[in-house]
Amino acid sequence: MQRKPMRWTVRTAMACVAMAGLLSLDALAGEGTASAQKAWRFGDTPVWQDEFDYQGRPDPARWGYDLGGKGWGNRELQYYTDKEANAFVGDGLLTIVARKQRAGKNAYTSARLVSRGKGDFQYGRIEFRARLPVGRGTWGALWMLPTQERYGRWPRSGEIDIMEHVGYDPGQVHVTVHTQAYNHVLKTQRGKQAHVPDYGTRFHLYRVDWTPDWIRGYIDDVAMFEFANEGTGPDAWPFDQPFHLLMNLAVGGDWGGAQGVDEAAFPAWMEVDYVRVYPLLQE
Repeated sequence: MQRKPMRWTVRTAMACVAMAGLLSLDALAGEGTASAQKAWRFGDTPVWQDEFDYQGRPDPARWGYDLGGKGWGNRELQYYTDKEANAFVGDGLLTIVARKQRAGKNAYTSARLVSRGKGDFQYGRIEFRARLPVGRGTWGALWMLPTQERYGRWPRSGEIDIMEHVGYDPGQVHVTVHTQAYNHVLKTQRGKQAHVPDYGTRFHLYRVDWTPDWIRGYIDDVAMFEFANEGTGPDAWPFDQPFHLLMNLAVGGDWGGAQGVDEAAFPAWMEVDYVRVYPLLQE
């Protein structure tokens, strides 16, 4: 899933906002901006959230687990477990830990939390406030997949990557969508990246706004990406169906392990302060 879009910094974008008083999505998106067919806005109160204001295992009413270690389509090295050692809540945070720990044929363990069947959404504003993993070989992701796969298996039913970060490229945070027409196998995926220099020491807000007309990506409320509905059908826009949330920390893989894995970097962890989903409203 490695991609080479335009690089820019959140700090630079914020300075541009301060000087110009606006941020042009046309300029940032590069792939075209949806026409303003409707005025979309989002509710002020989340319809679904986890503030991680409890202790122990992630709330089973909100989160389940994807389990196993067969590479996950990317030749990843970890085995995903449902053990508290790999995903736990405390001090107001969810922590996902990747450990150098053998599980069957896998040399590492980690966790992949999913809201499938417990939190499924079609359109809305989705926010994760998170501190990202550090170390070569880590591959952290906050993302969405279709719950019912209305148009078929990946990539036909789409994927929304709200945040991806690979440890060998420190601070380069990616926002991406994948569809049948636009995906990394064809090298046609649509995405952007921004540099977040303190990604591993401070919490940042990673967000997408999703409507029937467009998907927009933000870091700390600075717009960095837009993918428009071309109106050509599900090969380009399968995003008219419910999606669920995923949070995971992979090890190695085709992208995360492209420059090897530093064993000394483990255990490595990703911390999430909260997850919030706000409803889409139409004016």
